[in-house]
Amino acid sequence: MLKVSHLTKKYGKLAACDDVDFALDDGSVTVLLGPNGAGKSTVMKSIIGFLRYEGEITVGTWPNKTPQARRLLGYVPELPSLYPNLTVSEHMEFLSRAYRMENYKPRMEELFTRFELQDKRRKFGDELSKGMQQKLNICLGLLPDPQVLLLDEPMIGLDPHAIKELKNIMEEMRQQGKTLLVSTHIIDSVDMLWDRTIIMQNGVVRCNITRQELEEDGRTLEQLFFDVTEGLGEGAEA
Repeated sequence: MLKVSHLTKKYGKLAACDDVDFALDDGSVTVLLGPNGAGKSTVMKSIIGFLRYEGEITVGTWPNKTPQARRLLGYVPELPSLYPNLTVSEHMEFLSRAYRMENYKPRMEELFTRFELQDKRRKFGDELSKGMQQKLNICLGLLPDPQVLLLDEPMIGLDPHAIKELKNIMEEMRQQGKTLLVSTHIIDSVDMLWDRTIIMQNGVVRCNITRQELEEDGRTLEQLFFDVTEGLGEGAEA
């Protein structure tokens, strides 16, 4: 469903991403791991179409910046970017109009219930706590029910209930045959969720491995991460 081919993004002479390649299957959760500055957010922003880059990215059979691909993509950015003069409900209405959703309110109400935002619907964006802003950020990414969902550090700032609900929704989406890519540097937050992990360092993919391959190898995800990023061993290319 999602394919990244020879993705390269440079800022002057610095390569934030250098010849990144991977393909993600339908009905899978892929975790994009790496230390700070590894290039994870650059990959995510390139896929969603925020950056210019060299290489090719396709969603289904369409280039990622086409209208057909954009209708399939959802995105939860690392930092919420809310409108201070829109209420929580108005944020959802604004997004529904952008996606031309004819009947978004049942979906909105379901998300408000799951993320405990029912009593915040009339609050303005700048009135919300950081945790509530992140909950709304996630609801906005989930509202269009995308086929491919990108989540950049989605669990930072969430309370335990919201983390549980997000993990449940991710599992539900996987069972529905959807494709999820989760970027993080907090391994514990995703340790039980993933089907494939891609580990980046210094702008390049150092390891691309499935859960089954790692289990056969006998290492934990944490052990693999430190072996790869601290030079204690070699990763695996799937």
